[in-house]
Amino acid sequence: MRSWKVFEASEVLREVEEVTPEPTGSEVVVSVSHCGLCHSDLTLWKGIFDMGDKKVSIDSIGMKRPLTLGHEILGTVTAVGPEAMDVKVGDVRLVYPWLGCGECDTCRAGQENLCMQGRPLGMRRPGGFGSHVVVPDSRYLIDIGDLDPALAATYACSGLTAYSAIRKAMPVRPDEAVVVVGAGGLGLSGIVILKALGHQNIVVADVSEEKLKIAANAGAHRTVLSTSDDVTKTIVDAVGRPVRTIIDFVNNSQTAAFCFPALARGGRIIMVGMFGGQITVPTMRMAQGGLSLIGSITGTLQELRELVELAKSGKLDAIPYEAVPKSSINDAMNRLSKGAVKGRIVLKEEPA
Repeated sequence: MRSWKVFEASEVLREVEEVTPEPTGSEVVVSVSHCGLCHSDLTLWKGIFDMGDKKVSIDSIGMKRPLTLGHEILGTVTAVGPEAMDVKVGDVRLVYPWLGCGECDTCRAGQENLCMQGRPLGMRRPGGFGSHVVVPDSRYLIDIGDLDPALAATYACSGLTAYSAIRKAMPVRPDEAVVVVGAGGLGLSGIVILKALGHQNIVVADVSEEKLKIAANAGAHRTVLSTSDDVTKTIVDAVGRPVRTIIDFVNNSQTAAFCFPALARGGRIIMVGMFGGQITVPTMRMAQGGLSLIGSITGTLQELRELVELAKSGKLDAIPYEAVPKSSINDAMNRLSKGAVKGRIVLKEEPA
C-alpha cells in the first residue's frame, strides 16, 4: 500500500510504501477510493492548536509523527477478519472515522466522537491519505447505495459536522432566520442540509463576495459580507431583528465577537469551526438573556447514518467539490491553506 505522511510540521507530505495490512478479529480493510480534504487536516499538518490563551502542539497530546491524515474516507472492502459480520469483500462503504474506546459511558451513550480515549482515523489511527485503512469493526461502515462516491466521502466530516450542529440548533421554525457564519465546505454543507430539512430563512455571512455567491447558489436566502465596521449591525439588519440561532462554522475570535452581541434573548450560538481564538463573555448578559454557547464537534455514528439516508432520499443537494488525484495532495493542501478552494477537495485514488 501507499501512504502520504506528515513527517515534519508544514513540510511536504512524503509518499511511503508500506505492507498492506491484514485484518484480525472484527477488523475490515478498506481500499480507499476517495478521501475528502478537511481544514482539520491542515491544523494537524501544521501541528498546532490555537486554544485562545495558549498554543498546544499535537506532540504534547500524544499525536506522534509520521501521521497518515485523512478522515473523509470511502472505498471498497478488500479483506475482512474472521469475526467481521455483515460485510463482504467488494462492498463499497463510507467509513465513520470518529472511533472511541467503545467502553466508557460516553461511547455507551452512542457519542464515540466525544470519547476521552478516542482514536479517530486520520488522527490517532492511519487515515485516508493511505491507499488502505483498517476499520476495527464493520458497524462503522455505511452503505451509500447509488450516491456519488466522491460527494458521499465528504459526509463523514463536513456533512456530519454540519448535520450535528444543525440538530443541536433545533427546534427552529422553518421561517425563522438561521445565521450561518462561513461559506466554505462546512458552511455550504450547512446550507444544503438546512434547505433539505425545510428551512426557508437561511442567512449566510462570509468575508468573500465570491463565496457568498456560491452560498446563494446553494440555497442561502440572504447573504452578508462580514467585512464592515459593524458586522453585528449588518447581520441584525439583514435578519430584521436580533438573532435566535447562529451556527458559526469559522469560530475564531473575530466571528465570536460579532456573533455574540447579535443574539436575541433566548438565543444560542453553535460553535463549530476550529480556527482558534477566544471570547470574553459578560456573565450577567448570559444569565439575563438566557443565552447559550454550544460547542459541536463532528457527530455520532447514528447521525451519519441519518445524513446518508437524507442524501438517499434525494432531498440533499450536492455541494461544490473538485476531485483531484491523491498524488496531487501537497498542491491541494497548499490551495486549501490559502483559502483558494470553492467547496471541497476530494482526493481520488488513481488506478494502479
